[in-house]
Amino acid sequence: MGLFDFFKKDKSKGEQTKAASAAAKWAEAAGNKRAQNYDRQEALHELAAMGTPEAAEALLKRFTFNTDPSITDQEEKELAFQGVLKAGVDAIPVVRAFAAKAESLAWPMKIMKELMSEEELVDELIDWLSKWDTEYAKFIDPKLQILVALEDFRSPKIRAAVEPFLEDVNDEARYNAASTVLVQNDAESVPALVKLYVDEESIRIKNKIADGFASRGWLVPDDSRDAMRKALTPEYTIDGDGRLKKR
Repeated sequence: MGLFDFFKKDKSKGEQTKAASAAAKWAEAAGNKRAQNYDRQEALHELAAMGTPEAAEALLKRFTFNTDPSITDQEEKELAFQGVLKAGVDAIPVVRAFAAKAESLAWPMKIMKELMSEEELVDELIDWLSKWDTEYAKFIDPKLQILVALEDFRSPKIRAAVEPFLEDVNDEARYNAASTVLVQNDAESVPALVKLYVDEESIRIKNKIADGFASRGWLVPDDSRDAMRKALTPEYTIDGDGRLKKR
């Protein structure tokens, strides 16, 4: 490393320390639900103007609580949102770290949608989903949100990532997974969807799958037709070719 590189690195380190110090000055008030509205809003404005990863990290804390009145709550969150975006792609690592522990992913996903290409966002959401399994958990709102969010996109990666959740112990997760898998419009998902239908007790989920098959003209495989017929709700039938139809 040359002398110039040494001073350049030292300068960069100093700038990072300065940015962290500036953000820290306002971070507590910005993320404090019990702070006076004026104090919190002043802090949010100051942080939003910085456009640094450190400021973005502090602003993200505003998404962890709600305040009254709701219009003020929304205005503050919109301010925080715009402030995080001002940091650009440098905010992505701090948003990712925040999302890993967040109780709601609505705002992190909204931020990532602005900072990433569609393909990058799909990969990001799939990575977030991979942290979850299909077993019982007391709190699964983030998992449900990811499954719903992936329904907005089309990619072979999504089908492969979401199909395991057709066997989730939670019926809402199974419903969301079925919706997202069906939207991919990939007949490769037929066996997994048939298996879910045959085993499923929720009429809502069964109807979702049946409607999906009927609208797409998908055939129920020969070796699954008997089991599928036995499991069918009264509204549906399977014709001789293996297509589901409404009676």
